[in-house]
Amino acid sequence: FSCEWANAYFRFREPHSDLAYALEAEKGGTRAILMAVQAHIIRYLLFVRDTEYTHLERLCRISRREQGEALAAALADTLWAAGGGGRAVACLATAAVHVTPSGDYRADNFTERIQLFEFSEKAAAQEFIFDHINCFKGEGSHGVILFLYSLLFSRTLER
Repeated sequence: FSCEWANAYFRFREPHSDLAYALEAEKGGTRAILMAVQAHIIRYLLFVRDTEYTHLERLCRISRREQGEALAAALADTLWAAGGGGRAVACLATAAVHVTPSGDYRADNFTERIQLFEFSEKAAAQEFIFDHINCFKGEGSHGVILFLYSLLFSRTLER
């Protein structure tokens, strides 16, 4: 992955602002993934979550916690759909190495540290992602790459 991809993570605008619902997206390859997730975030905020706010207020008056909940729901929805509605896989980077480089594989000090977590219920996947939301939205987390790996493993390599 390029530096642009390695530095990409899910970053919201300031909470309680007019654009609190919006992800920040730099120009480049990661923008398409961010915008696809953005669509799911808006859908969640407008039509799924239960709140006393109406119309566009539902988007603007969200806290940092609500941003995390919306991101977790958007990621889980996307992974669940990729898994055909029967499974989702979330990938997290750990300190331990899970793959030993061999053959043509060149270690990048990231891919070999990815651990897979498989879920057979969407709600469980969403809860897990929310509990580990900083792995996707923390600076230096490689959050977009983790989500991309999660998509690939949810979909399965065969499919």
